[in-house]
Amino acid sequence: MAWEAVLQVAIIALGAYLLLLGGLAIYARRHPEVVSLRDALRLGPDLLRLIRRLATDRAVPLRARLMLAALAVYLILPIDLVPDFLPVIGYADDVVLLAVVLRVAVRSAGADALVRHWPGSAGGLRAVHALAGVRGPDPDGPDRNTA
Repeated sequence: MAWEAVLQVAIIALGAYLLLLGGLAIYARRHPEVVSLRDALRLGPDLLRLIRRLATDRAVPLRARLMLAALAVYLILPIDLVPDFLPVIGYADDVVLLAVVLRVAVRSAGADALVRHWPGSAGGLRAVHALAGVRGPDPDGPDRNTA
């Protein structure tokens, strides 16, 4: 019985990821000046790494770290506000919640923290800046750290 639950969670996560990739691919084709298709396809894993890095950075305010940790738990759990099996709208709550929490966390931590912890490309960072609603330093500048 336990393996069935794990399999269901894996299928739901894969479905969410594929839906996100599809949406990002459409956006990248319509707005190539913001993000390339390749950067858009890497955005999901890069966002997960960013959330983990920001949540573990002691320089980020505690409130923002707690919100990021709660977001990670929410995204991992199979229970959602809107069930994921509903087409399109099932994953909309995840995307909206991600955008809101990321916006709050980046605004409280500062755009420099976003640049410091961003593991992806400069195009992906521009997309995250837009998602978070902040303007930051040049992602290709000398203080860029992808560690």
